[in-house]
Formats: sequence, structure tokens, C-alpha cells
Amino acid sequence: MWEPVLWGQLLINGVMLAGLYGLLALGLNLVFGVMRVINFAHGELVMLGAFVTFWGYTAFGLHPLLALPLSALALFALGWVLQRLLLERVLGGPPMAGLLVTFGLSLVVINAGLLVFGADIRSIPVVTGSLLLGGFVFPRARGLAFLVAVALTALTVAFLKWSALGRAIRATAQHPEVAITCGVDVRRTRLVTFGLGAALGSAAGSLLMVILPMDPQSGSFLILKAFAVIIIGGLGSVAGGLLGALVLGVAEVFGAFFFSTVFGEVVAYVLLLLVLLVRPAGLLGVAER
Repeated sequence: MWEPVLWGQLLINGVMLAGLYGLLALGLNLVFGVMRVINFAHGELVMLGAFVTFWGYTAFGLHPLLALPLSALALFALGWVLQRLLLERVLGGPPMAGLLVTFGLSLVVINAGLLVFGADIRSIPVVTGSLLLGGFVFPRARGLAFLVAVALTALTVAFLKWSALGRAIRATAQHPEVAITCGVDVRRTRLVTFGLGAALGSAAGSLLMVILPMDPQSGSFLILKAFAVIIIGGLGSVAGGLLGALVLGVAEVFGAFFFSTVFGEVVAYVLLLLVLLVRPAGLLGVAER
């Protein structure tokens, strides 16, 4: 039970899961940071992106890594349109307005997904087998999904840090009024941010479908994972979201191994409650005054 190889294997599994959780929550965190709106439809956008990739794989024989960017572009465009037509109209109004709009949107996407794709569970078993390195087992599918997720997360962080548009997004998230006085087009920034959040969710869904079976109602499960990650790490904090993903991924794997698979799933909500009790702002979040 206390063998170093076993603990190392569990840690590796947890880190690989955390890489996917980090990408899953990144888009949700960006949208909240800029617009201060919790996007309840994020899980459904993740699911929709996954099924677009699945459609490209089954209908046209596209490898998921080729279908993924096309799916992300499609979801970016959809996110842009949804922000322009729906969310932009309720920003600045009562906080519940944004929540109700995104919740209603999630119901529409779920039912549209069931109508188009049916209720069957789907997956993309494009990569099979495992690699044995240094005594540790690396499933090829999980390893591929992890590497792509980490690369996309790193590219997003670099974009936010060094590009002009990324700096505009960060400025809008920190001080929207000051950003306006500095010449930032806040409305355009919000459009790009929501589109980027949808695209990142699409990428996460596409990668998750390589390792997990999904159906059009899987978004409800995925949004809970994303919520847990950003609340543990800190709402609106990109670094906090990545830390929250690491904590959640490792805790789930260890909990599932030492107790049960069901307990591994419950860990997310136990951690969420503990963080809310001890540090409501999250591990790296800053409490609003």
C-alpha cells in the first residue's frame, strides 16, 4: 500500500486528469473574470464542441487533433454570436439576469443536442494501449489528451500575458472603467472573451471524449467539475484555476483508489465545501471588498 511506485503512479494519474480539468475550467474562469457572470451554459458548450469533433471524426474520418481546431473555431463563432445577441443585453443589469440567460441557454443546447445526436453515449477511441516508462504506466489516450491540454493552456496564458488583445482582456477583468479611459474597446473585448471561453471549452470537451464516453447531457456533470476547480482555486484567477485543477485531479484519483470510485467523485464537492468554509475567495483568489 505504501510502495513508492504505487504512489507515483497515482500522482501521475492525478496530474494527467488535472491537465484536462485545468483546460475545462479555463474558459469559464476567463468569462467570469471579464464579465462577472457565471456561465451556466459552459458545460453544454463543452459537450457541443466534443460532439462537433465526434461528427468530424465519424463523418469525414478526421483525426480528433485535426477536428479539434475546427470545432474550437465553430464554438468561438457561436460564443461570439451568443455574447452579441444575448449576454451583452443583460450586462450591467441585475446579477440574476446573466445567470438566468445562461441557464436557459444550457437547457436549449441540451435539448438541441438530444434532438441532433440522440441520447446514445459516444466516444472517440482513436488511441489505445499504454506506454511503460520508468516503471510507470502511461495510457496513450490520457497522455495525448494531457499533452494537448497543457499545450493549449500554456498558449492561452502566453496570449493573455504578451498579446495586445490579451492585455486588453486582463485590463478589462481588473478595472473595466480604467480600461475604457485607456482606449480599450471593452465591448469587443467581452465578445472575444466569451468566444475564447467557448473555444477552450470545446477543446476540453474534444479531449475528454477521447478518454471518456459522453452524451448530450454530459455538460451538467462537466460544469460541476469546472465550478469546483475555479471555486477551489479562486474565481477569476487563471493561476488559481490551474492550482484548483491540480488539487482536484490528484484528490479524486487518490480518493477513488483508497476508498471507492464513488468517493473519488464526491471528493470534488467535499473540497469545494471545505474551501468555502475556510477560504471563501479560493486558494489564490482575492476577496472583494
